[in-house]
Amino acid sequence: MDIVLLIGGLLLILVGANALTDGAASVAKRFNISSLVIGLTIVAFGTSAPELTVSVVSALKGSSDIAIGNVIGSNIFNALMIVGCTAAIVPICVTKGTLSKEIPLCVLASIVLFICANDVLINGASQNSISSSDGMLLLSFFAIFLGYTFAIAHNGEENGESTIKIMPIWKASLFIIGGLAGLIYGGQFFVDGASGIARGLGVSESIIGLTLVAGGTSLPELATSVVAALKKNPEMAIGNVIGSNLFNIFFVLGCSATITPMNIQGITNLDLGVMIGSCVLLYIFGLFFKKRTITRPEGILLIACYIAYITYLIVG
Repeated sequence: MDIVLLIGGLLLILVGANALTDGAASVAKRFNISSLVIGLTIVAFGTSAPELTVSVVSALKGSSDIAIGNVIGSNIFNALMIVGCTAAIVPICVTKGTLSKEIPLCVLASIVLFICANDVLINGASQNSISSSDGMLLLSFFAIFLGYTFAIAHNGEENGESTIKIMPIWKASLFIIGGLAGLIYGGQFFVDGASGIARGLGVSESIIGLTLVAGGTSLPELATSVVAALKKNPEMAIGNVIGSNLFNIFFVLGCSATITPMNIQGITNLDLGVMIGSCVLLYIFGLFFKKRTITRPEGILLIACYIAYITYLIVG
């Protein structure tokens, strides 16, 4: 039953996110909001909706380790598995801007989360937690990141016509309401299923969050990146991964912690260290060896690193 709740919940989240994005984008387009702004806000939110829904619902239900594990696990999955699979299909060229700005920003975001999650080590507190003030700090970083994204997007400006479909108002409203309902109920089913599986297998919620939940919520990004690689456009994977990782830390965890503080129990500094290390590895592979290219052997090595980490979690 728990696996049915998990899969059913994930499907509801994915369908709901898609419907909400389409409906909201249609309404925004009807009010003459530019495609650029829609892409940077509504569509970006839509692709991060699975992680946001699962983390917020988990935090509200008291399953903090699923909420935090979902973000950390998703970021590790994105950097190692998604980039690894994409590079194994077609080598990825990394732009100069990505190497000098975006990947270092991703490393910085991971370090900020490491600091926020280490109250015992840094402040001598009795327990590690991500407090409401930490959440607001992360949201402040998100606002800065959004401003930076708007700035670089305006430099590139819009090319060609948008592919946003304008629906009748009643249909767009139906998509928005249905999408929100799918996200809310899907999130509850998914978290209940994940918690039930953790109890049934006798493993901690942190391990379920870092593996099963993280992999499930990152499936849309994996599918997008692999399809882009097959269409000989693998560079999309890097942008996809970095954007998703920054959204996860700054926006998803920022919102979750601001709504309700989260105590950390099963998540360790090793997990946080792997998250930072995976971003550093992307930087090293992009900078050295075959310059500004993540090659097939490097992609296979990234996949091997992810398998090793998951094996350690399960066996250890």
